[in-house]
Amino acid sequence: MGRIRSINISEKKGTEKKEITSCKVTSRGLENDAHAGKWHRQISILGAESIDGFKKQTEIELAPGAFGENIVLEGIDMSKVSVLDKFIIGEVELEVTQIGKKCHGEGCSIFKRTGECIMPKEGVFVRVLKEGAINKRDHVKLIEKKLRIHIITLSDRAYEGEYPDQSGPEIEKIVSEYFSPFRWHLCIERDIIPDEPEILKKMLVKDRRDRVDIVITTGGTGIGPRDNTPEVVLSLADKTITGIMDHIRLLYGKDHPAALISRSVATVMEKTFVFALPGSVKAVNEYTKELLKNFEHLILMLHGIGH
Repeated sequence: MGRIRSINISEKKGTEKKEITSCKVTSRGLENDAHAGKWHRQISILGAESIDGFKKQTEIELAPGAFGENIVLEGIDMSKVSVLDKFIIGEVELEVTQIGKKCHGEGCSIFKRTGECIMPKEGVFVRVLKEGAINKRDHVKLIEKKLRIHIITLSDRAYEGEYPDQSGPEIEKIVSEYFSPFRWHLCIERDIIPDEPEILKKMLVKDRRDRVDIVITTGGTGIGPRDNTPEVVLSLADKTITGIMDHIRLLYGKDHPAALISRSVATVMEKTFVFALPGSVKAVNEYTKELLKNFEHLILMLHGIGH
């Protein structure tokens, strides 16, 4: 829980922001602020602790809004805020859409004075989900968005305990390592099930209902009699993303023709991505590393956030 230290607006672009004590938050951003609009960076936010640290370091006094920030928050560790987190201020609900931005360099008054600016690295940008009014000193609650990833291994023999599942843990390892430098609040679950279409279908339906962000299955993408994963995944799909899997098949199929036999698929069911990967550890390693290149962009696109 934190508080609003200051609210700042500028009625014209290119002019410094001025502090106000209260403001209406509309669907476009702060009322009468020149940077409000129908885009993903409607309101800019900085942490009071960052501003105080900058003042101490540079030994210069700065008026509220000097960095171009609309809202200054105190009491919340802004360095841990992630995209899709939410700030609740009374009735107002704001969703984080971007962390940092490109520095304006010599076009930034703070940069010209000190040679640096904290907004490009520490600024947080949000869009308005619910309108209302905000006031200086209002309480602010941060709600973290968990990036939920469900890994499902399909294997009769692994399910029966004949041998340990290696593909599921490999996916978890690669994904965890990839996201470790980022701010996402990662939550990964793993399951092993037999090659039974109905069991997989029930699990996917539950993931869709629970708004799991990403489901990655491994196994059942071949042409054997019990390889039914693509059929189950496609039966629940609202959209398919054919380019991703085609690219991976062609990338590795040049040297290993057997890779072209994989029937891996990528789909969207409501707000959940589903990636059906082959069952071998080698293939899982190759596929997952390629998929990760698009994960963040895909999630933002699905939530209607464009850059």
